[in-house]
Order: sequence, then C-alpha cells, then structure tokens
Amino acid sequence: MWSIIQAAGWPIWPLILFSIAALAIVIERAIALRRAHVLPEGLREEVTNACLKGLPPLGNIAAISDRSVLGQLLTYALRALHEHPHMTPEGWRVAFEEAGRLAQSRMQRYLGALGTVASAAPLLGLLGTVIGMIDIFASQSAGTAGSADPAQLAHGISVALYNTAFGLMVAVPSLIAWRVLRAKVEAYTLELELEAERFWRAATPYVCRRPSAPGPRR
Repeated sequence: MWSIIQAAGWPIWPLILFSIAALAIVIERAIALRRAHVLPEGLREEVTNACLKGLPPLGNIAAISDRSVLGQLLTYALRALHEHPHMTPEGWRVAFEEAGRLAQSRMQRYLGALGTVASAAPLLGLLGTVIGMIDIFASQSAGTAGSADPAQLAHGISVALYNTAFGLMVAVPSLIAWRVLRAKVEAYTLELELEAERFWRAATPYVCRRPSAPGPRR
C-alpha cells in the first residue's frame, strides 16, 4: 500500500483525507440513524399517557428529550406550552412544525459534507491525472537525443492512473452511502410527521387550552 501511495505522488493525499472523512461520517450517521435512536417503539404512547393528567413538569420533559429524535421533537412542543401557557391548538401545531424542521436538520447532519466528498473526489483524481500528464510531457524534454526519460515517464503514468482510480474508489462508495442515508432521513421525516400529528390530536385536549367562546352581544 505504501508503495502505491508513493507511486501516486502527492495528489493522492487529499484523496486519502477525503476517504477517512467519508468513512467517519458514514459510521457516525449509521449509528445515529438507527431506529432506536430516532423512533423508539412506544415512546409516543408513553408521552401521551403522561399528558392525560395535564402538561408534564419540565423535569419529566427533559428526561424524555434525551432518548431520541422523536423525544426531542415532542418535548420541544411541550416546552413551548410551558413558555406560552395560553397557546391555542393552532399555535401548538406551529410549534410542532418548528420542532420537525429542527429534527430533520439533526438527522441530516454531516450529509452535506459526505455529498461534497462524493462530488469532489473525482475532481481530485482528475487533478492527479493532469499532474501525471504534465510529468509525462516533461519527460519528453528531459530525455537525451529526443527520447523520453523512462523513470519520469513511468512516474507520470503512475500518478495519472493511481489518482484517477483512487478518486473513483472514494467517490462511488461515498455517493452510494449519501443516497442511502438521505433516503433513510426522508423516510424517518415522514414517520416523525405522522407521529407528531397523532400526538397532537391525542394530547391537545389535555394540555392545550381551547380559545374561549365570545360572550353574548349586548
């Protein structure tokens, strides 16, 4: 492996850094986007039951928030009720929409960087190819009696081919992982919207005040 890196020249080092970054992002997101960390079973029902006696205290809300993305979404909306006790059901729905956008942003963390790696790696490989071609042309003038310098010619070919291949080896898996993770985030986002809607319908009569009816006209 070290001999390949030496033959590829300095342009391969940015690609190596990109590959390490892409691998770290994929591992981190694969762990963070496990279903137990996003949509644990029975959490919505548990929080709904806690709301049957009224708005839960902030201490209980904080314990729920630490569990998962769904817990953070539900507790964001419950904290909004603590901050604005006279919030209407329609206003509370807006709080759920804000919480949903925050949850989606958390799930998409680092995916932009992974997409950048997938897009930039082939370009870095192409840069190495161009640098290798420059070395090949330079070998034409470095040789004697119009012949090319064999050592410099071989080095230029190595730089051109190894960087092109390594750029594709980094870009293709990164692109696949980015698409898979993005599809998973989109699926989770839809499920979170459904869970939030069900919780809103079930908990609103117990924790959210209805607007008072206007009095009789005189």
